[in-house]
Amino acid sequence: MSEPRVIKKYPNRRLYDTVESRYITLTDIRKLVVERIDFMVVDKKSQQDITRTILLQVIAEQENGAEPMMSRDFLSQIIRSYGNTVPGLMGSYLEQSVRLFGTQQRDLRDRLRNVIGIDPVETIATVAQRNYQRWRAAQDDILRTLMDATVGSNRPANDDKSVEQSGPPPN
Repeated sequence: MSEPRVIKKYPNRRLYDTVESRYITLTDIRKLVVERIDFMVVDKKSQQDITRTILLQVIAEQENGAEPMMSRDFLSQIIRSYGNTVPGLMGSYLEQSVRLFGTQQRDLRDRLRNVIGIDPVETIATVAQRNYQRWRAAQDDILRTLMDATVGSNRPANDDKSVEQSGPPPN
Protein backbone atom coordinates (compact mmCIF):
# COMPACT_ATOMS: atom_id res chain seq x y z
CA MET A 1 0.00 0.00 0.00
CA SER A 2 1.28 3.46 -0.85
CA GLU A 3 2.10 6.13 1.68
CA PRO A 4 -0.70 8.53 2.60
CA ARG A 5 -0.75 11.95 0.99
CA VAL A 6 0.86 14.49 3.31
CA ILE A 7 -0.90 17.75 4.05
CA LYS A 8 1.17 20.28 5.98
CA LYS A 9 -0.47 22.76 8.32
CA TYR A 10 1.54 25.94 8.66
CA PRO A 11 1.51 28.27 11.69
CA ASN A 12 -0.64 30.72 9.69
CA ARG A 13 -3.35 27.99 9.72
CA ARG A 14 -3.03 27.30 6.01
CA LEU A 15 -3.04 23.73 4.73
CA TYR A 16 -0.57 22.77 2.00
CA ASP A 17 -1.07 19.66 -0.16
CA THR A 18 2.41 18.32 -0.91
CA VAL A 19 1.17 16.16 -3.81
CA GLU A 20 -0.64 18.93 -5.68
CA SER A 21 1.81 21.63 -4.50
CA ARG A 22 -0.92 24.06 -3.54
CA TYR A 23 -2.75 25.44 -0.54
CA ILE A 24 -6.07 23.75 0.16
CA THR A 25 -9.14 24.35 2.31
CA LEU A 26 -11.26 22.23 4.62
CA THR A 27 -13.58 21.71 1.66
CA ASP A 28 -10.66 20.12 -0.21
CA ILE A 29 -9.95 17.91 2.82
CA ARG A 30 -13.61 16.82 2.76
CA LYS A 31 -13.24 15.91 -0.94
CA LEU A 32 -10.22 13.75 -0.11
CA VAL A 33 -12.29 11.93 2.52
CA VAL A 34 -15.27 11.47 0.20
CA GLU A 35 -12.98 10.19 -2.57
CA ARG A 36 -11.35 7.81 -0.05
CA ILE A 37 -7.87 9.22 -0.65
CA ASP A 38 -5.58 8.29 2.21
CA PHE A 39 -3.91 11.33 3.74
CA MET A 40 -2.47 12.65 6.94
CA VAL A 41 -2.14 16.21 8.19
CA VAL A 42 1.13 17.14 9.86
CA ASP A 43 1.81 20.28 11.86
CA LYS A 44 4.73 21.91 10.02
CA LYS A 45 6.33 23.27 13.18
CA SER A 46 6.04 20.27 15.56
CA GLN A 47 5.80 17.49 12.92
CA GLN A 48 2.88 16.12 14.97
CA ASP A 49 0.07 14.20 13.22
CA ILE A 50 -3.03 16.41 13.58
CA THR A 51 -5.29 14.58 11.13
CA ARG A 52 -8.01 13.93 13.72
CA THR A 53 -8.15 17.61 14.67
CA ILE A 54 -8.53 18.64 11.02
CA LEU A 55 -11.23 15.99 10.46
CA LEU A 56 -13.11 17.37 13.48
CA GLN A 57 -12.88 20.84 11.91
CA VAL A 58 -14.37 19.43 8.69
CA ILE A 59 -17.23 17.92 10.72
CA ALA A 60 -17.75 21.21 12.58
CA GLU A 61 -17.89 23.07 9.26
CA GLN A 62 -20.44 20.57 7.90
CA GLU A 63 -22.52 20.83 11.09
CA ASN A 64 -22.64 24.62 10.73
CA GLY A 65 -24.20 24.16 7.29
CA ALA A 66 -27.86 24.24 6.37
CA GLU A 67 -28.69 20.68 7.44
CA PRO A 68 -26.71 19.50 10.44
CA MET A 69 -26.64 15.75 11.00
CA MET A 70 -26.05 15.72 14.74
CA SER A 71 -28.54 17.10 17.21
CA ARG A 72 -27.53 19.23 20.16
CA ASP A 73 -28.56 16.40 22.51
CA PHE A 74 -26.43 13.88 20.58
CA LEU A 75 -23.38 16.16 20.74
CA SER A 76 -23.98 16.73 24.47
CA GLN A 77 -24.14 12.99 25.08
CA ILE A 78 -20.85 12.47 23.27
CA ILE A 79 -19.20 15.17 25.37
CA ARG A 80 -20.58 13.62 28.57
CA SER A 81 -19.25 10.21 27.55
CA TYR A 82 -15.63 11.40 27.66
CA GLY A 83 -14.09 10.03 30.84
CA ASN A 84 -17.25 8.16 31.85
CA THR A 85 -16.94 5.06 29.68
CA VAL A 86 -14.38 2.36 29.17
CA PRO A 87 -11.75 4.00 26.94
CA GLY A 88 -12.67 3.60 23.30
CA LEU A 89 -16.01 1.88 23.97
CA MET A 90 -18.21 4.78 22.84
CA GLY A 91 -15.94 5.57 19.88
CA SER A 92 -15.86 1.93 18.82
CA TYR A 93 -19.63 1.66 19.14
CA LEU A 94 -20.23 4.80 17.06
CA GLU A 95 -17.67 3.74 14.45
CA GLN A 96 -19.26 0.30 14.04
CA SER A 97 -22.75 1.84 13.91
CA VAL A 98 -21.79 4.29 11.16
CA ARG A 99 -19.95 1.55 9.24
CA LEU A 100 -23.03 -0.71 9.47
CA PHE A 101 -25.28 2.14 8.32
CA GLY A 102 -23.00 2.76 5.31
CA THR A 103 -22.97 -0.93 4.42
CA GLN A 104 -26.75 -1.17 4.64
CA GLN A 105 -27.14 1.96 2.52
CA ARG A 106 -24.78 0.54 -0.16
CA ASP A 107 -26.61 -2.81 -0.10
CA LEU A 108 -29.98 -1.09 -0.54
CA ARG A 109 -28.68 0.95 -3.47
CA ASP A 110 -27.23 -2.20 -5.08
CA ARG A 111 -30.50 -4.11 -4.62
CA LEU A 112 -32.53 -1.26 -6.10
CA ARG A 113 -30.06 -0.99 -8.99
CA ASN A 114 -30.46 -4.73 -9.67
CA VAL A 115 -34.28 -4.64 -9.44
CA ILE A 116 -34.98 -1.32 -11.16
CA GLY A 117 -31.91 -1.22 -13.36
CA ILE A 118 -30.82 2.23 -12.22
CA ASP A 119 -29.14 3.74 -9.19
CA PRO A 120 -31.93 5.66 -7.45
CA VAL A 121 -29.57 8.07 -5.71
CA GLU A 122 -27.78 8.96 -8.94
CA THR A 123 -31.14 9.29 -10.70
CA ILE A 124 -32.50 11.63 -8.04
CA ALA A 125 -29.28 13.68 -8.13
CA THR A 126 -29.48 13.93 -11.94
CA VAL A 127 -33.15 14.95 -11.87
CA ALA A 128 -32.45 17.50 -9.12
CA GLN A 129 -29.57 18.99 -11.12
CA ARG A 130 -31.73 19.16 -14.26
CA ASN A 131 -34.56 20.80 -12.32
CA TYR A 132 -32.14 23.31 -10.82
CA GLN A 133 -30.83 24.19 -14.27
CA ARG A 134 -34.39 24.65 -15.57
CA TRP A 135 -35.31 26.76 -12.55
CA ARG A 136 -32.19 28.86 -13.01
CA ALA A 137 -32.97 29.39 -16.71
CA ALA A 138 -36.53 30.41 -15.85
CA GLN A 139 -35.25 32.85 -13.21
CA ASP A 140 -32.81 34.32 -15.73
CA ASP A 141 -35.63 34.72 -18.28
CA ILE A 142 -37.86 36.44 -15.73
CA LEU A 143 -35.06 38.77 -14.67
CA ARG A 144 -34.21 39.57 -18.29
CA THR A 145 -37.89 40.30 -19.05
CA LEU A 146 -38.17 42.55 -16.01
CA MET A 147 -34.97 44.37 -16.90
CA ASP A 148 -36.11 44.87 -20.51
CA ALA A 149 -39.50 46.16 -19.33
CA THR A 150 -37.88 48.47 -16.78
CA VAL A 151 -35.32 49.84 -19.23
CA GLY A 152 -38.00 50.20 -21.93
CA SER A 153 -40.41 52.10 -19.68
CA ASN A 154 -37.66 54.48 -18.51
CA ARG A 155 -36.78 55.66 -22.02
CA PRO A 156 -37.90 59.21 -22.79
CA ALA A 157 -40.55 59.56 -25.49
CA ASN A 158 -38.12 61.54 -27.69
CA ASP A 159 -35.04 59.37 -27.36
CA ASP A 160 -32.24 59.37 -29.95
CA LYS A 161 -33.90 56.74 -32.17
CA SER A 162 -37.15 58.68 -32.53
CA VAL A 163 -35.27 61.86 -33.52
CA GLU A 164 -33.16 60.02 -36.12
CA GLN A 165 -36.22 58.41 -37.67
CA SER A 166 -38.29 61.59 -37.89
CA GLY A 167 -35.55 63.69 -39.52
CA PRO A 168 -34.48 67.26 -38.70
CA PRO A 169 -36.86 69.51 -36.78
CA PRO A 170 -39.06 71.77 -38.92
CA ASN A 171 -38.06 75.43 -39.36
